[in-house]
Amino acid sequence: MAVILGGGRGTRLYPLTQRRSKPAVPLAGKYRLVDIPISNCINSGLRKIYVLSQFQSASLNRHVSRTYRFDFFASGFVEILAAEQTETNMEWYQGTADAVRKQLHHFLSRGPDGILILSGDQLYAMDFREIIAAHEASKADITVAATPVQRAAASSFGVLRTDAFGTVIDFVEKPREQRVLDELALPKVALRSRGIPEDRCYLASMGIYVFNPEVLVRVLDDKGKLDFGKEVIPSAIKSQRVHSFFYNGYWEDIGTIRTFFAANLELASSKPPLDLFSENAPIFTRPRFLPGTRMQSATFKDSIISEGCHIGEASITNSIIGIRSMIGSGCRIRETIMMGADHYGPPTDAARGLIPIGLGDGSAVERAIIDKNARIGEGVTIRNAEGRPDLDGEGYYVRDGLVIIPKDAIIQAGTVI
Repeated sequence: MAVILGGGRGTRLYPLTQRRSKPAVPLAGKYRLVDIPISNCINSGLRKIYVLSQFQSASLNRHVSRTYRFDFFASGFVEILAAEQTETNMEWYQGTADAVRKQLHHFLSRGPDGILILSGDQLYAMDFREIIAAHEASKADITVAATPVQRAAASSFGVLRTDAFGTVIDFVEKPREQRVLDELALPKVALRSRGIPEDRCYLASMGIYVFNPEVLVRVLDDKGKLDFGKEVIPSAIKSQRVHSFFYNGYWEDIGTIRTFFAANLELASSKPPLDLFSENAPIFTRPRFLPGTRMQSATFKDSIISEGCHIGEASITNSIIGIRSMIGSGCRIRETIMMGADHYGPPTDAARGLIPIGLGDGSAVERAIIDKNARIGEGVTIRNAEGRPDLDGEGYYVRDGLVIIPKDAIIQAGTVI
Protein backbone atom coordinates (compact mmCIF):
# COMPACT_ATOMS: atom_id res chain seq x y z
CA MET A 1 0.00 0.00 0.00
CA ALA A 2 1.00 3.63 -0.39
CA VAL A 3 1.08 6.34 2.26
CA ILE A 4 1.24 9.95 1.05
CA LEU A 5 2.45 12.53 3.57
CA GLY A 6 0.50 15.78 3.50
CA GLY A 7 3.37 17.89 4.81
CA GLY A 8 3.57 20.49 7.54
CA ARG A 9 2.33 24.07 7.63
CA GLY A 10 3.82 24.86 4.22
CA THR A 11 5.24 28.19 5.40
CA ARG A 12 7.66 28.42 2.44
CA LEU A 13 4.69 28.26 0.05
CA TYR A 14 2.75 30.98 1.91
CA PRO A 15 0.43 32.70 0.96
CA LEU A 16 -0.63 29.85 -1.36
CA THR A 17 -0.98 27.78 1.82
CA GLN A 18 -2.82 30.49 3.73
CA ARG A 19 -6.09 28.57 3.41
CA ARG A 20 -5.06 25.17 2.09
CA SER A 21 -2.48 22.46 2.72
CA LYS A 22 0.55 22.03 0.44
CA PRO A 23 -0.81 18.99 -1.45
CA ALA A 24 -4.00 20.96 -2.26
CA VAL A 25 -2.14 23.80 -4.02
CA PRO A 26 -3.28 24.03 -7.69
CA LEU A 27 -0.84 22.87 -10.37
CA ALA A 28 -0.66 23.34 -14.17
CA GLY A 29 -4.06 24.98 -14.43
CA LYS A 30 -6.36 22.11 -13.48
CA TYR A 31 -4.58 19.73 -11.09
CA ARG A 32 -3.57 19.73 -7.43
CA LEU A 33 -0.11 18.74 -6.17
CA VAL A 34 -1.55 15.63 -4.51
CA ASP A 35 -2.77 14.39 -7.92
CA ILE A 36 0.86 13.64 -8.85
CA PRO A 37 1.67 10.94 -6.25
CA ILE A 38 -1.86 9.50 -6.40
CA SER A 39 -1.69 9.26 -10.21
CA ASN A 40 1.76 7.65 -10.00
CA CYS A 41 0.30 5.07 -7.63
CA ILE A 42 -2.70 4.30 -9.84
CA ASN A 43 -0.52 4.08 -12.95
CA SER A 44 1.74 1.66 -11.04
CA GLY A 45 -1.13 -0.65 -10.11
CA LEU A 46 -1.30 0.50 -6.48
CA ARG A 47 -4.92 0.91 -5.41
CA LYS A 48 -4.67 1.08 -1.61
CA ILE A 49 -3.64 4.65 -0.84
CA TYR A 50 -3.73 6.65 2.39
CA VAL A 51 -3.18 10.42 2.50
CA LEU A 52 -2.10 11.82 5.87
CA SER A 53 -3.21 15.40 6.50
CA GLN A 54 -3.14 17.86 9.36
CA PHE A 55 -2.96 21.57 8.51
CA GLN A 56 -5.68 23.37 6.50
CA SER A 57 -6.97 19.99 5.30
CA ALA A 58 -10.57 20.87 4.28
CA SER A 59 -9.68 21.69 0.66
CA LEU A 60 -7.51 18.57 0.35
CA ASN A 61 -10.18 16.33 1.87
CA ARG A 62 -12.83 17.75 -0.46
CA HIS A 63 -10.67 17.26 -3.56
CA VAL A 64 -9.66 13.69 -2.74
CA SER A 65 -13.18 12.58 -1.78
CA ARG A 66 -14.71 14.04 -4.96
CA THR A 67 -11.99 12.76 -7.30
CA TYR A 68 -10.86 9.27 -6.34
CA ARG A 69 -13.78 6.86 -6.20
CA PHE A 70 -13.07 3.27 -7.12
CA ASP A 71 -15.52 0.56 -8.13
CA PHE A 72 -17.73 -0.56 -5.23
CA PHE A 73 -16.81 -4.17 -6.02
CA ALA A 74 -13.05 -3.54 -6.01
CA SER A 75 -10.75 -3.32 -3.00
CA GLY A 76 -9.09 -0.04 -3.97
CA PHE A 77 -9.39 3.23 -2.05
CA VAL A 78 -7.84 6.64 -1.53
CA GLU A 79 -8.52 7.57 2.07
CA ILE A 80 -7.66 10.68 4.07
CA LEU A 81 -6.32 10.11 7.57
CA ALA A 82 -6.38 13.39 9.45
CA ALA A 83 -4.42 13.97 12.64
CA GLU A 84 -6.62 13.22 15.61
CA GLN A 85 -6.43 13.29 19.36
CA THR A 86 -7.14 9.98 21.11
CA GLU A 87 -7.46 8.69 24.65
CA THR A 88 -3.81 7.61 24.56
CA ASN A 89 -2.33 10.49 22.56
CA MET A 90 -3.40 14.14 22.65
CA GLU A 91 -0.66 15.49 20.34
CA TRP A 92 -0.79 16.34 16.62
CA TYR A 93 1.76 15.00 14.14
CA GLN A 94 5.23 16.10 15.17
CA GLY A 95 7.03 15.06 11.96
CA THR A 96 6.88 12.68 9.00
CA ALA A 97 7.80 9.59 11.01
CA ASP A 98 5.51 10.56 13.87
CA ALA A 99 2.59 10.93 11.44
CA VAL A 100 3.13 7.39 10.12
CA ARG A 101 3.61 6.06 13.65
CA LYS A 102 0.29 7.48 14.84
CA GLN A 103 -1.60 5.88 11.94
CA LEU A 104 0.40 2.64 11.77
CA HIS A 105 -2.46 0.51 13.12
CA HIS A 106 -4.59 1.48 10.10
CA PHE A 107 -1.89 0.31 7.68
CA LEU A 108 -1.11 -2.95 9.45
CA SER A 109 -4.78 -3.92 9.68
CA ARG A 110 -4.76 -4.27 5.86
CA GLY A 111 -1.97 -6.86 6.01
CA PRO A 112 0.30 -5.25 3.37
CA ASP A 113 3.38 -6.99 1.96
CA GLY A 114 5.16 -3.63 1.86
CA ILE A 115 4.51 0.03 2.61
CA LEU A 116 5.49 2.72 0.12
CA ILE A 117 5.86 6.17 1.72
CA LEU A 118 5.61 9.24 -0.54
CA SER A 119 5.62 13.01 -0.30
CA GLY A 120 2.55 14.99 -1.30
CA ASP A 121 4.37 18.00 -2.77
CA GLN A 122 6.68 16.73 -5.51
CA LEU A 123 6.45 16.77 -9.29
CA TYR A 124 7.62 13.66 -11.17
CA ALA A 125 6.46 10.57 -13.04
CA MET A 126 7.63 7.22 -11.68
CA ASP A 127 6.54 3.62 -12.09
CA PHE A 128 6.64 2.45 -8.48
CA ARG A 129 6.71 -1.17 -9.63
CA GLU A 130 10.39 -0.64 -10.42
CA ILE A 131 11.40 0.46 -6.92
CA ILE A 132 9.26 -2.29 -5.38
CA ALA A 133 10.92 -4.90 -7.62
CA ALA A 134 14.37 -3.55 -6.72
CA HIS A 135 13.46 -3.67 -3.02
CA GLU A 136 12.44 -7.31 -3.27
CA ALA A 137 15.42 -8.32 -5.44
CA SER A 138 17.94 -6.82 -3.01
CA LYS A 139 16.14 -8.39 0.00
CA ALA A 140 16.34 -4.98 1.64
CA ASP A 141 14.54 -3.99 4.82
CA ILE A 142 14.26 -0.39 3.60
CA THR A 143 14.76 1.10 0.14
CA VAL A 144 15.37 4.83 -0.37
CA ALA A 145 14.81 6.43 -3.78
CA ALA A 146 17.63 8.81 -4.70
CA THR A 147 18.34 11.17 -7.57
CA PRO A 148 21.56 13.00 -8.52
CA VAL A 149 21.72 16.75 -7.75
CA GLN A 150 24.31 19.51 -7.92
CA ARG A 151 26.37 20.66 -4.95
CA ALA A 152 24.38 23.89 -4.58
CA ALA A 153 21.16 21.89 -4.15
CA ALA A 154 22.59 19.15 -1.93
CA SER A 155 22.24 21.17 1.28
CA SER A 156 18.45 21.28 0.78
CA PHE A 157 18.00 17.49 0.86
CA GLY A 158 19.00 14.38 2.70
CA VAL A 159 22.15 13.12 0.95
CA LEU A 160 23.15 9.47 1.00
CA ARG A 161 26.34 7.58 0.22
CA THR A 162 26.30 4.00 -1.03
CA ASP A 163 28.76 1.20 -1.62
CA ALA A 164 29.28 -0.53 -4.99
CA PHE A 165 26.23 -2.75 -4.38
CA GLY A 166 23.81 0.09 -3.64
CA THR A 167 23.74 -0.40 0.13
CA VAL A 168 23.38 2.90 1.95
CA ILE A 169 26.36 3.40 4.24
CA ASP A 170 25.85 7.06 5.19
CA PHE A 171 22.92 9.50 5.25
CA VAL A 172 23.15 13.17 6.21
CA GLU A 173 20.11 15.43 6.32
CA LYS A 174 20.75 18.82 4.66
CA PRO A 175 24.57 18.79 4.90
CA ARG A 176 26.19 22.23 4.88
CA GLU A 177 29.77 21.68 6.06
CA GLN A 178 32.20 21.61 3.14
CA ARG A 179 34.06 18.62 4.60
CA VAL A 180 30.85 16.59 4.87
CA LEU A 181 29.80 17.50 1.34
CA ASP A 182 33.20 16.42 0.02
CA GLU A 183 32.83 13.04 1.72
CA LEU A 184 29.33 12.47 0.30
CA ALA A 185 30.21 13.27 -3.32
CA LEU A 186 30.02 10.33 -5.73
CA PRO A 187 33.34 9.27 -7.28
CA LYS A 188 33.82 10.05 -10.98
CA VAL A 189 33.88 6.33 -11.84
CA ALA A 190 30.38 5.88 -10.41
CA LEU A 191 29.15 8.95 -12.26
CA ARG A 192 30.48 7.72 -15.61
CA SER A 193 29.04 4.22 -15.13
CA ARG A 194 25.56 5.71 -14.60
CA GLY A 195 25.85 8.39 -17.28
CA ILE A 196 25.56 11.24 -14.78
CA PRO A 197 27.19 14.64 -15.47
CA GLU A 198 30.06 15.34 -13.10
CA ASP A 199 28.36 18.41 -11.65
CA ARG A 200 25.47 16.24 -10.33
CA CYS A 201 27.61 14.22 -7.96
CA TYR A 202 25.31 14.00 -4.91
CA LEU A 203 22.57 11.42 -4.33
CA ALA A 204 19.62 13.25 -2.81
CA SER A 205 16.86 11.37 -1.05
CA MET A 206 13.55 11.89 -2.85
CA GLY A 207 11.53 11.27 0.30
CA ILE A 208 10.29 8.02 -1.27
CA TYR A 209 10.75 4.92 0.87
CA VAL A 210 9.75 1.26 0.71
CA PHE A 211 9.51 -0.52 4.08
CA ASN A 212 8.88 -4.10 5.04
CA PRO A 213 5.97 -3.74 7.51
CA GLU A 214 7.71 -5.44 10.41
CA VAL A 215 10.77 -3.25 9.86
CA LEU A 216 8.65 -0.10 9.83
CA VAL A 217 7.17 -1.12 13.18
CA ARG A 218 10.66 -1.69 14.57
CA VAL A 219 12.23 1.57 13.42
CA LEU A 220 9.24 3.59 14.65
CA ASP A 221 9.32 2.01 18.09
CA ASP A 222 11.45 4.87 19.41
CA LYS A 223 8.89 7.67 19.80
CA GLY A 224 11.68 10.21 20.04
CA LYS A 225 12.41 9.79 16.34
CA LEU A 226 9.99 12.19 14.65
CA ASP A 227 11.30 12.57 11.11
CA PHE A 228 12.35 9.99 8.50
CA GLY A 229 15.14 12.04 6.96
CA LYS A 230 16.61 13.54 10.11
CA GLU A 231 16.37 10.57 12.46
CA VAL A 232 14.79 7.30 11.27
CA ILE A 233 16.83 6.59 8.12
CA PRO A 234 20.26 7.63 9.57
CA SER A 235 19.59 5.42 12.60
CA ALA A 236 18.26 2.50 10.54
CA ILE A 237 21.47 2.31 8.49
CA LYS A 238 23.23 0.97 11.58
CA SER A 239 20.80 -1.88 12.26
CA GLN A 240 18.77 -2.58 9.07
CA ARG A 241 19.56 -3.49 5.49
CA VAL A 242 18.99 -0.15 3.73
CA HIS A 243 19.34 -0.02 -0.06
CA SER A 244 19.13 2.79 -2.58
CA PHE A 245 17.06 2.98 -5.73
CA PHE A 246 18.64 5.20 -8.37
CA TYR A 247 16.27 7.47 -10.31
CA ASN A 248 17.59 9.75 -13.04
CA GLY A 249 14.32 11.13 -14.43
CA TYR A 250 12.71 14.51 -13.88
CA TRP A 251 11.92 15.23 -10.23
CA GLU A 252 11.17 18.54 -8.56
CA ASP A 253 10.54 19.16 -4.89
CA ILE A 254 7.88 21.91 -4.71
CA GLY A 255 9.15 23.44 -1.48
CA THR A 256 9.22 27.16 -2.18
CA ILE A 257 7.36 29.80 -4.17
CA ARG A 258 10.32 30.01 -6.55
CA THR A 259 10.39 26.27 -7.32
CA PHE A 260 6.59 26.16 -7.61
CA PHE A 261 6.61 29.04 -10.10
CA ALA A 262 9.49 27.67 -12.18
CA ALA A 263 8.08 24.12 -12.30
CA ASN A 264 4.69 25.36 -13.52
CA LEU A 265 6.14 27.53 -16.28
CA GLU A 266 8.41 24.68 -17.40
CA LEU A 267 5.29 22.61 -18.01
CA ALA A 268 4.09 25.32 -20.41
CA SER A 269 7.35 25.39 -22.39
CA SER A 270 7.82 23.87 -25.83
CA LYS A 271 9.80 20.98 -24.30
CA PRO A 272 8.23 20.32 -20.88
CA PRO A 273 10.20 18.01 -18.54
CA LEU A 274 7.02 16.15 -17.56
CA ASP A 275 4.64 14.83 -20.24
CA LEU A 276 1.09 15.78 -19.29
CA PHE A 277 -0.13 14.23 -22.56
CA SER A 278 1.02 10.67 -21.78
CA GLU A 279 -1.71 8.09 -22.46
CA ASN A 280 0.20 5.42 -20.54
CA ALA A 281 0.68 7.49 -17.40
CA PRO A 282 -2.03 10.17 -17.25
CA ILE A 283 -2.38 12.63 -14.40
CA PHE A 284 -5.81 12.22 -12.85
CA THR A 285 -7.85 14.95 -11.25
CA ARG A 286 -11.44 15.88 -10.52
CA PRO A 287 -13.70 15.86 -13.63
CA ARG A 288 -15.54 19.18 -13.69
CA PHE A 289 -17.52 18.96 -16.99
CA LEU A 290 -16.64 22.51 -17.99
CA PRO A 291 -17.21 23.94 -21.48
CA GLY A 292 -14.34 24.46 -23.89
CA THR A 293 -12.45 27.72 -23.55
CA ARG A 294 -13.79 30.61 -25.66
CA MET A 295 -11.23 33.01 -27.17
CA GLN A 296 -11.61 36.29 -29.06
CA SER A 297 -8.60 37.20 -31.20
CA ALA A 298 -6.22 36.31 -28.39
CA THR A 299 -2.56 35.49 -29.00
CA PHE A 300 -0.64 32.81 -27.10
CA LYS A 301 2.94 31.63 -26.81
CA ASP A 302 4.28 28.77 -24.67
CA SER A 303 1.22 28.66 -22.41
CA ILE A 304 -1.31 26.23 -20.98
CA ILE A 305 -4.96 27.25 -21.25
CA SER A 306 -7.35 25.19 -19.12
CA GLU A 307 -10.99 24.49 -19.84
CA GLY A 308 -13.94 26.71 -19.00
CA CYS A 309 -12.17 30.04 -19.68
CA HIS A 310 -13.36 33.17 -21.50
CA ILE A 311 -10.49 35.17 -22.97
CA GLY A 312 -10.90 38.47 -24.81
CA GLU A 313 -8.40 40.10 -27.18
CA ALA A 314 -5.49 39.38 -24.85
CA SER A 315 -1.80 38.59 -25.25
CA ILE A 316 -0.60 35.64 -23.13
CA THR A 317 3.04 34.55 -23.05
CA ASN A 318 4.72 31.75 -21.09
CA SER A 319 1.85 31.46 -18.62
CA ILE A 320 -0.56 29.03 -16.98
CA ILE A 321 -4.25 29.93 -17.25
CA GLY A 322 -6.37 27.91 -14.81
CA ILE A 323 -9.93 26.67 -15.06
CA ARG A 324 -12.77 29.23 -15.33
CA SER A 325 -10.36 32.14 -15.89
CA MET A 326 -12.07 35.29 -17.11
CA ILE A 327 -9.64 37.57 -18.96
CA GLY A 328 -10.78 40.86 -20.47
CA SER A 329 -9.81 42.54 -23.73
CA GLY A 330 -6.51 44.37 -23.98
CA CYS A 331 -4.90 42.34 -21.19
CA ARG A 332 -1.21 41.47 -21.36
CA ILE A 333 -0.09 38.46 -19.33
CA ARG A 334 3.52 37.34 -19.21
CA GLU A 335 5.22 34.68 -17.07
CA THR A 336 2.20 34.36 -14.82
CA ILE A 337 0.25 31.60 -13.10
CA MET A 338 -3.44 32.43 -13.05
CA MET A 339 -5.15 29.72 -11.01
CA GLY A 340 -8.68 30.50 -12.20
CA ALA A 341 -11.78 30.17 -10.09
CA ASP A 342 -13.97 27.73 -8.19
CA HIS A 343 -17.08 29.29 -9.75
CA TYR A 344 -18.04 31.94 -12.30
CA GLY A 345 -19.72 34.25 -9.83
CA PRO A 346 -23.47 34.92 -9.66
CA PRO A 347 -25.11 37.37 -12.13
CA THR A 348 -26.04 39.54 -9.14
CA ASP A 349 -22.38 40.59 -8.71
CA ALA A 350 -22.71 43.36 -11.30
CA ALA A 351 -25.94 44.65 -9.74
CA ARG A 352 -24.19 44.81 -6.39
CA GLY A 353 -21.30 46.77 -7.88
CA LEU A 354 -18.76 44.00 -7.34
CA ILE A 355 -15.72 43.63 -9.54
CA PRO A 356 -16.22 40.43 -11.58
CA ILE A 357 -14.06 37.40 -10.86
CA GLY A 358 -11.05 37.41 -13.18
CA LEU A 359 -8.84 39.99 -14.86
CA GLY A 360 -10.42 43.26 -16.03
CA ASP A 361 -9.97 44.93 -19.43
CA GLY A 362 -6.64 46.56 -20.13
CA SER A 363 -4.77 45.00 -17.21
CA ALA A 364 -1.11 43.96 -17.40
CA VAL A 365 0.40 41.18 -15.31
CA GLU A 366 4.03 40.03 -15.33
CA ARG A 367 5.85 37.45 -13.19
CA ALA A 368 2.98 36.93 -10.80
CA ILE A 369 0.77 34.26 -9.25
CA ILE A 370 -2.94 35.06 -9.12
CA ASP A 371 -4.72 32.68 -6.76
CA LYS A 372 -8.28 31.46 -7.21
CA ASN A 373 -11.37 33.68 -7.25
CA ALA A 374 -9.36 36.92 -7.36
CA ARG A 375 -11.31 39.96 -8.58
CA ILE A 376 -9.01 42.32 -10.45
CA GLY A 377 -10.49 45.50 -11.90
CA GLU A 378 -9.84 47.22 -15.21
CA GLY A 379 -6.51 48.88 -15.99
CA VAL A 380 -4.60 47.18 -13.16
CA THR A 381 -0.82 46.74 -13.42
CA ILE A 382 0.81 43.90 -11.46
CA ARG A 383 4.59 43.83 -11.82
CA ASN A 384 7.41 43.93 -9.30
CA ALA A 385 9.09 46.88 -10.98
CA GLU A 386 11.19 47.67 -7.90
CA GLY A 387 12.53 44.11 -7.78
CA ARG A 388 11.82 43.60 -4.09
CA PRO A 389 12.43 39.98 -2.98
CA ASP A 390 9.80 39.92 -0.21
CA LEU A 391 7.02 42.26 0.85
CA ASP A 392 3.60 42.18 2.48
CA GLY A 393 1.41 44.74 0.76
CA GLU A 394 -2.25 45.69 0.95
CA GLY A 395 -4.06 42.86 -0.84
CA TYR A 396 -0.88 41.30 -2.23
CA TYR A 397 2.43 39.70 -1.28
CA VAL A 398 5.88 39.53 -2.84
CA ARG A 399 7.82 36.30 -2.34
CA ASP A 400 11.09 35.44 -4.10
CA GLY A 401 10.54 38.51 -6.27
CA LEU A 402 7.14 37.29 -7.49
CA VAL A 403 3.90 39.18 -6.86
CA ILE A 404 1.19 36.97 -5.37
CA ILE A 405 -2.47 37.95 -5.35
CA PRO A 406 -4.08 35.74 -2.66
CA LYS A 407 -7.26 33.74 -2.97
CA ASP A 408 -10.50 35.80 -3.04
CA ALA A 409 -8.54 39.08 -3.19
CA ILE A 410 -10.14 42.24 -4.59
CA ILE A 411 -7.92 44.67 -6.51
CA GLN A 412 -9.60 47.93 -7.44
CA ALA A 413 -9.51 49.33 -10.99
CA GLY A 414 -6.40 51.32 -11.87
CA THR A 415 -4.30 49.88 -9.05
CA VAL A 416 -0.55 49.64 -9.71
CA ILE A 417 1.34 46.93 -7.81
